[in-house]
Amino acid sequence: MKSCGLRCLLILLSLPYLLQADLSPDYYSKTCPDFDQTLVQVVTDKQIAAPTTAAGTLRLFFHDCMVDGCDASILVASTSGKTSERDADINHSLPGDAFDLITRIKTALELKCPNVVSCSDILVGATRSLVKMVGGPRINVKYGRKDSLDSDMNRVEGKLARPNMTMDHIISIFESAGLTVQEMVALVGSHTIGFSHCKEFASRIFNSNAEHSADFCPEGMNAKYAAELRKLCANYTKDAEMSAFNDVFTPGKFDNMYYKNLQHGYGLLESDQAIAFDNRTRPFVDIYAADETAFFDAFAKAMEKFSEQRVKTELNGDVRRRCDQYNDYKG
Repeated sequence: MKSCGLRCLLILLSLPYLLQADLSPDYYSKTCPDFDQTLVQVVTDKQIAAPTTAAGTLRLFFHDCMVDGCDASILVASTSGKTSERDADINHSLPGDAFDLITRIKTALELKCPNVVSCSDILVGATRSLVKMVGGPRINVKYGRKDSLDSDMNRVEGKLARPNMTMDHIISIFESAGLTVQEMVALVGSHTIGFSHCKEFASRIFNSNAEHSADFCPEGMNAKYAAELRKLCANYTKDAEMSAFNDVFTPGKFDNMYYKNLQHGYGLLESDQAIAFDNRTRPFVDIYAADETAFFDAFAKAMEKFSEQRVKTELNGDVRRRCDQYNDYKG
């Protein structure tokens, strides 16, 4: 015990520093100098081939980072012994193109610099590049994250917002992730691209007492928009893939149209439309609807902050050789 005294004390004193990730935009400049060029090339090729990749990857990023930080735990495949995060019910609709993109980038980087670049850094870097590629702001990301050593389906519930949650509940979820109300409203602006499956908003547009009535209109929603959505999603119970764009006017462009839509009743999800009416969130909706530059600046800053919280280090993470399985996986 005596021989351990000083050594153990020094370890305990240094723990806060060891647990704090040393993130840097130049983290791979010496260990993998082609990192950024390789990532951007693979991202570009994939986005051209599958234009929905940008929205899908951005969603994958949020679903990863909201649950215990940006640690690539969402990428781990379930095994016979354990069900991972990606198989939680709220993650079932995450698009395959987003997972495929990360696999492609990882494969390309492993050929250039084996066991150097983490999957969590790849997901963050790919998201940054895709947002910019579809018209969004430049996000100044840093690298040096390690990948999680655990992915548990049971840790997901309560950490991701659902469309039918109250605004109090949604705000509390973002606050638990270290984000303010203003940062939450800015980040939700990512719904300016992508789509949602009809089952996610069916309860809003179909009423049990007036399901087939052309006069039925959900509170806060444009009546014509509601009618068109009912036509689009008429057979959603038979076709689970039926969906609608989050932004009906500029679905493939990252801009501030999402907020303008909310002001005129074109919010697709109930939770989206709610932020246009709640006194805590509406002022930010109005600011971002009127000023795209203000939205871009707020979004970029919130993304930078969000991507750097609860980062894994060498003490509680590693660099996976494959993003979908741990390094000690025996098969």
